[in-house]
Amino acid sequence: MSCKMTPRSSKSIWAIARKGYNAMLHINDYHVSYGQSEILHGLDFQIGEGEIVAMTGRNGMGKTTMMKALMGIIPTRSGSLTFEAKEMSGLQTYERVREGVAYVPQGRMIFATMTVEENIETGLAGTSKTSIPGDVYEIFPVLWEMRKRRGGNLSGGQQQQLAIARALVSDPKVLLLDEPYEGLAPVIVDEIEKTLRIIKEQGITTILVEQNAVRALELADRAVILDTGSVVFDGSAAEVLGNAELRAEYLAI
Repeated sequence: MSCKMTPRSSKSIWAIARKGYNAMLHINDYHVSYGQSEILHGLDFQIGEGEIVAMTGRNGMGKTTMMKALMGIIPTRSGSLTFEAKEMSGLQTYERVREGVAYVPQGRMIFATMTVEENIETGLAGTSKTSIPGDVYEIFPVLWEMRKRRGGNLSGGQQQQLAIARALVSDPKVLLLDEPYEGLAPVIVDEIEKTLRIIKEQGITTILVEQNAVRALELADRAVILDTGSVVFDGSAAEVLGNAELRAEYLAI
């Protein structure tokens, strides 16, 4: 299916029609500001159940702001964010966690002085669970081996696995990952991607922000490209990989 270009303001919008698309997350005319400065301008896109979506674009285009807004860390100025037909834009962060949204921030933000086990247990807050489910350690066997070790003593890749494990124990339906490959060797990125494929098989939707756009697009089903706070592409990740003009214009690759 080919992409088409239509004018919107002064930008070209690359879009792919998806007939019969069954979305679980709807973002409609979504505006987000820091104080009086609007960062995200009327975003419109949808995300389906079980998809891996790469949210890409050059630095400073609004990707991390979008992730924080989805998580409720930054308030919505106007517009609608519905998740499984429920309006989410007015909910606090902890309420979004209860609804099934989890967030792994850039830099991992693990607790360095706490053990691996204690770090994961912090993700149980707000759930009915009293202990870490065994399937988490099945996905991350290295964390079982190091469960009594302090988080600050883990390698960067192990810390990233720990941050993802902490998010997964809340039983999310949507997992937000901000720069999960940052500072990691390619072989460790391979392991993280293997984990994300396992998560996908479990029906969890993943939204991935990553500066390594090629790797993110190779993993993803779909891509949403942001440019100066606006959506300029919403469609197949393979379409982006195969379109040199689009990549040069918005991703500089």
